[in-house]
Amino acid sequence: MLLGRTRWHIVPLTFNQGVTGSIPVRPTRIPIDTRFLDEFLTSRRQGTSPRTTEFYRCCLKPFVNNYELNPQGINAFLNSLNCNNGRNGYYRAIRAFCNWLYRQGYIHDNPITRVDPPKMTKIILPSLTPEQVDYLIDSAETIRDKAIISIFADSGIRLTELLNIRPSDIDLDNMIVTVWGKGGKQRKAPFTVRSRRLLEQVIGDKAIPNMWGLSRRGIQIMLYRLKAKTGLPCNPHTFRRTFASNLHRCGLDVEHIMRLGGWESLDMVVRYTRSVRFEESLKVFRDLEK
Repeated sequence: MLLGRTRWHIVPLTFNQGVTGSIPVRPTRIPIDTRFLDEFLTSRRQGTSPRTTEFYRCCLKPFVNNYELNPQGINAFLNSLNCNNGRNGYYRAIRAFCNWLYRQGYIHDNPITRVDPPKMTKIILPSLTPEQVDYLIDSAETIRDKAIISIFADSGIRLTELLNIRPSDIDLDNMIVTVWGKGGKQRKAPFTVRSRRLLEQVIGDKAIPNMWGLSRRGIQIMLYRLKAKTGLPCNPHTFRRTFASNLHRCGLDVEHIMRLGGWESLDMVVRYTRSVRFEESLKVFRDLEK
């Protein structure tokens, strides 16, 4: 139950059996008061990237518009989704929303405390070998594209971090780039001699404000075309996993990988290096056969 002068008019509805993507299909649209959702999104703006705010909006809007704010409504919404591990993202958004409502005093009982998080399927995520990274770089059409691939694989930086790089952020002598990570956190990332040679050609003698000359979508399209051309996975997340996996293959401790890649906990590093750990165990197993 929501407290205060304004009530949240959530109306329970009957849904069709099918789903379109991850969004439930309902037969009619009934206008409701979305004041609390708007206020929550506004509260997220300070220190939160626009993409994170949009993530909350996309996850919460179909829930707020169609389900009751109680454990049964939350579970019904999560069960209606057809996105496997994507359910966890919806759950995290609802959890943040419920916690915020509770802290603000809009609800006296937090329903998310009685909802179990969705089970995640633990799959082995793809990463690239050093030879495959070299092949992608050779297949890229321009020096700029080659530099982007190289810096992605060398440093494991995120797409947003790459987009915000300026020539003044790059220390070519020490082969370190200063980037702005999640939550507006500044960190340093390493790169190799290969990337330094390519970056020197991209930067040249010009103090250019946007050294890539590409938008987020432009980089994504470039990577997609390279994937189609080579048949290899080619996206920022794959390069980030590649960064972690290849360092682990070289014997680097996961804590060092966590710090070099800008992770705040070991969980994601361990997840990214699962395939490498299997390779190591398989090698031990094969050695026993000899």
